[in-house]
Amino acid sequence: MTPLRQRMTEDMQLRNLSAGTQRAYLHYITGLARFYQTSPEHLNLEEIREYQLYMINERQYSPESVNHFVAAAKFLYNVTLETPWPEDALPRCRVPYKLPVVLSTAEVQEFFHHVCTIRYRAALMTAYGAGLRVSEVVSLQVGDIDSQRKLIRIRQGKGKKDRYAMLSPRLLEVLRCWWRSRSHAGQRQKASPEDWLFPGWRKNRHMNTASLQAVCREAARAAGLTKRVTVHTLRHSFSTHLLESGADIHVIQVLLGHSRIETTTRYAQVSPQVVAATVSPLDNLGRKTRRPSQGKRRS
Repeated sequence: MTPLRQRMTEDMQLRNLSAGTQRAYLHYITGLARFYQTSPEHLNLEEIREYQLYMINERQYSPESVNHFVAAAKFLYNVTLETPWPEDALPRCRVPYKLPVVLSTAEVQEFFHHVCTIRYRAALMTAYGAGLRVSEVVSLQVGDIDSQRKLIRIRQGKGKKDRYAMLSPRLLEVLRCWWRSRSHAGQRQKASPEDWLFPGWRKNRHMNTASLQAVCREAARAAGLTKRVTVHTLRHSFSTHLLESGADIHVIQVLLGHSRIETTTRYAQVSPQVVAATVSPLDNLGRKTRRPSQGKRRS
């Protein structure tokens, strides 16, 4: 490891950046160094701008990927190398706004019928039944399931925040069936709260996110779904179906762990039931409105 890479890694650790963010930043800075065949500390701003244009025009990176590079470059030069840059030195790409993909309840039911094993079915049902991210599902521990209070504790979710998710009676029964199947297979005689709820094939490791995503894609193909389905699609579907059932938007925000209500309200845009149930102001034209009552005048 080069001294610059070591220093950048330490700076990211000091600022409590997630492991995923650290890997992404190092990946993009490594690509920059390989392109110019020199250490990034020897590059000037104009050369970095040229590499950004190369990513856009030649490699045709997505706007999200280019913006990740911009964030990594700004961290390296502004924080680690302490290089004073103008505020708009590396402009970010405009990311097209896309509505999330959502499955209907019938599609969700058909999807679960084609999940290959009880292990993966329980994990995917947890993603849908509690609205969890894939990283939150695989890192659940046995002690995070509070069957008495009907809650699931999410440890250090996105943004390094703890929160509680809902534990429905049906999901609790699914998880109990999954755990009993492990006991019958002789994998675990006595459960510890620190045990992984969904252990991986490697000892003392939890289920791999990539394997869960692969099973999700296979089940979607087997079910004949034409939509692009990922584990996060189940989270989107959870949110939309809650909204359609009349749940309060602020409650959904808390369950999802969203910092901003604007992130949650986008699900109203993909719910045809919510749109159809909204009364147009045109329909109210000509209707008589009650005039506010006036109190009696004092004599």
